[in-house]
Amino acid sequence: MSIRGEEQMQKKYDPLDNTLKFVQRRDELDAMSDDTDDCLKAEMSCGHAVTPDSLTQWCRSQLDDGKYKFRCPAVVEGTKLCNKLWSYQEVRRLADLSVEEMQHFEETMAHLAAAEYCEIQPCPQCRTSVERKDLSNLCVKCTICTADQKKTYQFCWQCQRQWKGPGPRSDRCDNDGCINRDLQLLQTCINIRLPEVEGVTSCPSVRACPTCGLKVEHSLQHCKNINCPRCHVEFCFVCLKLKRECCKTSSPYNICPSGVAPRQTSIPVWQRK
Repeated sequence: MSIRGEEQMQKKYDPLDNTLKFVQRRDELDAMSDDTDDCLKAEMSCGHAVTPDSLTQWCRSQLDDGKYKFRCPAVVEGTKLCNKLWSYQEVRRLADLSVEEMQHFEETMAHLAAAEYCEIQPCPQCRTSVERKDLSNLCVKCTICTADQKKTYQFCWQCQRQWKGPGPRSDRCDNDGCINRDLQLLQTCINIRLPEVEGVTSCPSVRACPTCGLKVEHSLQHCKNINCPRCHVEFCFVCLKLKRECCKTSSPYNICPSGVAPRQTSIPVWQRK
């Protein structure tokens, strides 16, 4: 479907591939493209034209942002986006993914999907993936090690060592140095200024999403609201209220009436429904 040499080359569709619908339009994922260039474009299911390179780059950027569902970013009206969902099968074909790219995409997608719905880490002893079902308990049992050793084996979700001390506990186990590094980062990260938000001259550079607890940073561009890449809930980076609440009392480009929320002393536990 594409032409490649031994070195990485620009991807190109095979003009004889009659399973694709080719169109003479600009590549709508590439702002520099126009309808006069000679690069062959194919039409996605949403009706927008792409090249295999632009589609690959766009979908890679989505994975880098923690998004494993691919949606069309083409502008259809003013600033409104198409937002049509593409299946991975369609992306894989029209992006002409190589074996290495498919492996990267599929492993990353699986990891992101698992992280969205459950807490998974490898057991520090046998490296088997273990799910933590009680998000308020750091003491986790590995069924594989328990069966192998014929006695209960538990490890600390936080410090990744065999559990020491009484449980369940939500703060730490009794191993030396067992600390919540995410919480430590929230307490010690540098302060930043949000250049485009009036009045915000000093704000912690790392926040925990108030819905799911994921660590997030502000890009220092645009307004004070950000979209959590894990739970996809928008919240104000300054006051830590949900966007819909914050916007009732202030503009996205002005400091909140309540000011900058202090550094977080606990990390929210995601109550999935």
